[in-house]
Amino acid sequence: MDLHVATKWETAVLAGGPADGLRMQVAGRPSVLQVTYPCRVESPADGVRVEALYVYRRQLGVNSEPLAYGYDSASP
Repeated sequence: MDLHVATKWETAVLAGGPADGLRMQVAGRPSVLQVTYPCRVESPADGVRVEALYVYRRQLGVNSEPLAYGYDSASP
């Protein structure tokens, strides 16, 4: 593995779900992105935290920037 290869960053945008319209930079065109939001815990155990998880999948027909990721309501 060549560690001196420059990373190519691309703009991506999320569509639908709780992070609709969020723009970011991604490397390597990942097929899935996870978005998490912290949840309030009434009596947390030491070091425990709870986060809501949302999944976005890359729309394969989009080959130019911004890459598009659609909300997957059935995941996880």
